[in-house]
Amino acid sequence: MKTKSPKQEADGFELQASRFELPPLAAYIHIPWCVRKCPYCDFNSHAAGPILPEEAYVDALLADLDADLRHVHGRPLSSIFFGGGTPSLFSAKALGRLLEGVEQRVPFANDIEITLEANPGTFEQAKFRDYRSLGINRLSIGVQSFQPEKLKALGRIHDGAEAIRAADMARAAGFDNFNLDLMHGLPDQTIEDALFDLRTAIAQQPTHLSWYQLTMEPNTVFWSQPPVLPEDDLLWDIQEAGQALLAAEGYAQYEVSAYAQANRRARHNLNYWTFGDFLGIGAGAHAKLSDPSGRIVRTWKTRLPKDYLDPGKPFEAGERLLEAGELPFEYLINVLRLTDGVAAEQFSRRTGLPLQALGEGRKLAESRKLLHTDPQRLAATREGQLFLNDLLQLFLD
Repeated sequence: MKTKSPKQEADGFELQASRFELPPLAAYIHIPWCVRKCPYCDFNSHAAGPILPEEAYVDALLADLDADLRHVHGRPLSSIFFGGGTPSLFSAKALGRLLEGVEQRVPFANDIEITLEANPGTFEQAKFRDYRSLGINRLSIGVQSFQPEKLKALGRIHDGAEAIRAADMARAAGFDNFNLDLMHGLPDQTIEDALFDLRTAIAQQPTHLSWYQLTMEPNTVFWSQPPVLPEDDLLWDIQEAGQALLAAEGYAQYEVSAYAQANRRARHNLNYWTFGDFLGIGAGAHAKLSDPSGRIVRTWKTRLPKDYLDPGKPFEAGERLLEAGELPFEYLINVLRLTDGVAAEQFSRRTGLPLQALGEGRKLAESRKLLHTDPQRLAATREGQLFLNDLLQLFLD
C-alpha cells in the first residue's frame, strides 16, 4: 500500500485557532531604484533616471499601507527594513515623511529596529546623519568585495576604498549597528582573495556580516552569460576557511549566511526565519500575514514602478492562502536556516497544526542525520544545513 506524502499527512490535520498565536509584525518597504542594475541581481530593481519620483512614491507607499491595515490586528511594528534597489538614493526628507506616516498608522515598538540598505557609492555623511536623526538605527551596506577586479566583474560602481570610507562614515553618523554584505565564490576567486575580503570587512568592525555565495539566478545577465566560477572543491575550502576566520574574530554564525557579534543578530531577518509576519509595501514587495483564526496568506504587490505609481491600478497583484498541507514546508524552509533551529513547540503556535503534522518527514530526516533527534527542538544538523534542499524535500515528497 502506498504511504501518504508528508504534505498529504499534514493535510489530514485540522488548523486550530486555539493552538495558533499571532506572531510579531514587521514591515518591509521596497525602494526599487538603483544607479545601475548589477548583472547578478534578480531583485526587483530598476535603473534610476535623473529625477526620482520621491513625493509620488511616498504617497503611494502610504496609500498601499492604508490598504493593508486590516492585517495589523493591533500589533506594533517590531522592525522595519528598507530594501531595494538602493533605498539610500532617497533623501532624508522623503524617508522622514514616510516613517512619520507609517508610525501614524501602525505604532512602533519601543525598541524597534529600523534598517536601511545602502551602497558605498551613495554615501554622503551629512545625509546619513540625517537618516540617523530620523530613528533609522541600523545600516546594511552592500560591499560584496573590496578588490577592484572582483567589483568590476560584479558590475559594482564603487571601489574598495569607498567601501571602507562608507563604514567610517556610518560610525561618524552615529550608527553603532551596521551590517556589511559580502559575496564569495566570485569569478576567479582564490581562498586568499576570499579571506582578504573577510579580513578587510572585519577590520571595519561591523556588528554583523552577511557572507554568502554568488549564485546564478534566472532573469539576470549572469544567467544568460555566466562567468567562470570556482569549482565545488574550492568553494568548499573557501567556506570552511571563512567560517573559521569569522568564528575566531567573534562573529558567531546563527543562520546559513549570517554572522553577528554578541547580541547583534538582525532582528528583522530573525522575524522572517522564525515565521513571523511582515507587511510588504512598495513595488514588487512580498508579505506573509496571519489573522487571529490562524489563516495565513502570502501577498505580492504590483512589480513595475510605473504601474505601482498608476492611480488607476491596484497595489496588490496577488494573494495566496497557505493550505494546511503547505505549512510544514513553509515553516521549515525558514526556521531550518537557523543554526540553532527553534523550540519545537513554536511550530504549533506559528501554524495552528500539531507537531505530529511533521510526521514521517521528521522521522526520515532524523534517521538520515539531517535533523537533530531532539524532541524539544527543530534544528538541522551540520549536514542538514549543508544539504538544506535535500532536507526540505523530505517534507514535500
